[in-house]
Amino acid sequence: MADPHGYRPAPGSIPESPGVYRFRDKHGRVIYVGKAKNLRSRLNSYFADFASLHPRTQAMLSTAAGVDWTVVGTEVESLQLEYSWIKEFSPRFNIRYRDDKSYPYLAVTLGEDYPRVMVMRGAKRRGTRYFGPYSHAWAIRETVDTLLRVFPVRTCSAGVFKRAGQIGRPCLLGYIGKCSAPCVGQISEEEHRQLAEDFCDFMAGQTARFTKRLEAQMREAAQAEEYERAARLRDDIQALNRALERQAVVLGDGTDCDVIALAEDQLEAAVQVFYVRGGRVRGQRGWVVDKVEDVTAGELVEQFLGQVYGEDAVAAPAVKGESDEGMGRRARRGSGDGTGDGEDGPGLARGSIPREVLVPVLPPAATAVEEWLCHRRGSRVSLRVPRRGDKKALLETVARNAKESLAQHKMRRASDLTTRSRALHEIQEALGLEEAPLRIECYDVSNLQGTNVVASAVVFEDGLARKSEYRRFSIKGIGGEGDVASIHEVITRRFRRYLEERENTGELDTLGDPAGQFATRDPDGDDPAARRPGPLDEDGRPRKFAYPPNLVVIDGGPAQVDAAVRALDELGIDDIAVCGLAKRLEEVWLPGDDAPVIMPRSSEGLYLLQRVRDEAHRFAITYHRAKRSKALAVSELDAVPGLGPARRATLLRHFGSVRKIAGATEAEIAEVPGIGPRLASAVFTALSPGQHSETSGKGES
Repeated sequence: MADPHGYRPAPGSIPESPGVYRFRDKHGRVIYVGKAKNLRSRLNSYFADFASLHPRTQAMLSTAAGVDWTVVGTEVESLQLEYSWIKEFSPRFNIRYRDDKSYPYLAVTLGEDYPRVMVMRGAKRRGTRYFGPYSHAWAIRETVDTLLRVFPVRTCSAGVFKRAGQIGRPCLLGYIGKCSAPCVGQISEEEHRQLAEDFCDFMAGQTARFTKRLEAQMREAAQAEEYERAARLRDDIQALNRALERQAVVLGDGTDCDVIALAEDQLEAAVQVFYVRGGRVRGQRGWVVDKVEDVTAGELVEQFLGQVYGEDAVAAPAVKGESDEGMGRRARRGSGDGTGDGEDGPGLARGSIPREVLVPVLPPAATAVEEWLCHRRGSRVSLRVPRRGDKKALLETVARNAKESLAQHKMRRASDLTTRSRALHEIQEALGLEEAPLRIECYDVSNLQGTNVVASAVVFEDGLARKSEYRRFSIKGIGGEGDVASIHEVITRRFRRYLEERENTGELDTLGDPAGQFATRDPDGDDPAARRPGPLDEDGRPRKFAYPPNLVVIDGGPAQVDAAVRALDELGIDDIAVCGLAKRLEEVWLPGDDAPVIMPRSSEGLYLLQRVRDEAHRFAITYHRAKRSKALAVSELDAVPGLGPARRATLLRHFGSVRKIAGATEAEIAEVPGIGPRLASAVFTALSPGQHSETSGKGES
């Protein structure tokens, strides 16, 4: 544990200008980023009286080994640089806004030829317009079921849609009038897109024009004595009104705003946001944060605005896209990617920040924050504290939700922390470790009779999965020993990379760094999606494969454990604990022991090891299946003379699978762009049932 006074900057060396500072640990990793109007005053406060600081600030200063800073010209520049560094370095001691639950959105896939309405969670996709977040998925489905009567937009998956077109018969929703059935040509592509855009406009708050239009059509039908049509229109109007009733009117002036409130104690804070569009509450979202410093409510608000409105993937609005006429016109025209509300590229899409943001207390640099929000939105943003009326009452409601969220979180976390701590302590005692295994890595191998051999590495820190640090390995050569040789290869590759990185930076071997980030990806593996921030170089930027675990768990028995230990010995690593977990009797095997360690069946430690092992197995077999399917598809099409990689990919993209290509006629294959009649005949001949049935049978096994 470092002494903060050992790296305190020399008196008078810190400028009195505004700027952003970074605390680093002994490995050079950035562990905390902060900003200050006066750098000298702010940094001196860290070193003045250590005992009076917040407990987590004390922990941060004890972990740090140095501090540096960058001078900027204005407070707005410091806000921008602080956000940029927090996003780049992911400092472990900075406040991290994490959702207190997973929120579903109502999504309209305007980027598709025939837009689809669906419930969606997770990362935002380009070409899709989002509404929400909602508290429950069933609330979205109820709303959609009601609106489909008026806006019969497609809701089926791509597979169902394609199959309905192939057989020429719509699904049940098409028969009962809740889908316009574009799959069978009952409505054109342009007409269906207009329906989808009308659906989006209604969800965005432009409700009056639809109800007025339906009322006018109902009166015309009644005057023409078309009473059945008039009754249907009357029911449509009632359906729209029912959908509107589910969204409570809270502001009579039709204001668009975000209402933010928080509840806090000395260590944690809960933040709740109500998204209000057109005077109605269109969504709600919550975050729970760990407080690192003894910050005020105003400073919490400032950090929240900086992180949440600075990240478009997090700061999605209640209704993406404004409800004003200008935004409505642009939505109807459509943009290049079909979103209708601007680009979803870096930064925030227009409309993510409303015109007005209501907060419980203004941040210290309120003017600078407001100027930054205006820059992010591209137009005027008002940041204020409501003092009276409906807006103050709404803020009090949001504050009650924040208080309830914090209370529920503390109850859940107390239980989780106790259980995880007990599990790690039980593993430490059972395996005779010097310290609790705060970082555990588990390795598993998956193959089918020695083919398509792959391995997985999963990471658990503090008893929780760190999915961003999972890695996949494609085994290059396994010799004659099967899984044993594979384990040896994987451990060798992983820790050889660790030694190379340590050698390049001259770092000492230090175990048990739960905040250290694992490799960006295995350089020999096949996981292009696993590009995440990792260990940092001398400038604090990501490096690869540098941090060792406290414990390596191998899915297997004594032979696999010995292979892992042999690989570590060959690399000269003798300070990493290794154990194996055999599936048959859930026995824990230690290197060199003739008998396994038997942990009680009710042990939290054994349960944690099982979860780690099962997660490694799941991750490995998922990769193996994907690789095997790809190999089978390629091998069957490889037999076609004249069919190169580009045309093979075109065929697979058009039909979806080799089986569907085999089921297509020669004429249908010839219609694919780039595939002429001669090549279509060769494909049809090579994949005819008599030619490939044996291969398909093997694939199915």
